[in-house]
Amino acid sequence: MTKHVPVLLNEVLNFLHPQDGKVYFDGTFGGGGYSKAILDNANCYVIACDRDSYVTHIANNLKKLYSSRFKFSHSKFSNIDNILKKNNLSKIDGIILDLGLSTFQLEDKERGFSFRLGGNLDMGMGLCKETAMQVIHRLDEKDLANIIYEFGEERFSRRIAKNIKLNLKNIKTSEDLANIIRTCVKKTKKIDPATKTFQALRIFVNHELEELQTILQKSINLLNPEGKIIIVSFHSLEDRIVKNFFKKLVIDKQFQILTKKPVVPTNNEVNINTKSRSAKLRCIQKIS
Repeated sequence: MTKHVPVLLNEVLNFLHPQDGKVYFDGTFGGGGYSKAILDNANCYVIACDRDSYVTHIANNLKKLYSSRFKFSHSKFSNIDNILKKNNLSKIDGIILDLGLSTFQLEDKERGFSFRLGGNLDMGMGLCKETAMQVIHRLDEKDLANIIYEFGEERFSRRIAKNIKLNLKNIKTSEDLANIIRTCVKKTKKIDPATKTFQALRIFVNHELEELQTILQKSINLLNPEGKIIIVSFHSLEDRIVKNFFKKLVIDKQFQILTKKPVVPTNNEVNINTKSRSAKLRCIQKIS
């Protein structure tokens, strides 16, 4: 399996500026790229979590390297307050989130994230209540269309939902679903016709937007003065939530925005790691 490459790693480190004795929360541990880099840059502490049990063995290897400076929990990042409490912490100095899928998840055909690999129509990142297959069977055509429109920003949502419901018996894999979507959406040069619907189902299955909103709300009272929130997002729905939340905190005079415009990958990074091309980094710092 291909090694996961952390997106905008240098930029994350530059904004976070890890310092000795400080405590940082990595809410999307994945392949451990951010956590390891932070621990290497200062004699600090990292509390990490991930909802995907697959990465536990990677976290265990990091524990051996950094001993008491690194702690890991198999949990959703929205559970940040309880994770910190479990580690006898009430305040921290930074929160880092990479909201994209990991390479492990994308390349595991049993997860069904990729419409090119076939495999189970699951789309769960971990700790989910239902699969994408269960969703398309459970929801009626109207509700399915609404999800595809709202979370995928897909203008052909009604046509797609109708086609999915008409062909349910023929959908066994993620590739089957993609092929059905392709029959009713005109192909463009930019993206595969199935992309937006797959995004919508993934967001719905994992409650991604609710998870993001929850941790943002909790983070306000969990940061020490001068503590930072750094978020790397990959689509407009997430970025909009982060942008609007940060603006509100500035209006309330609790925080200052450190990224007037979102930071995006360099051409060199995109050439090395094409998955980074849609990434946007935003950072905010607590004043007091």
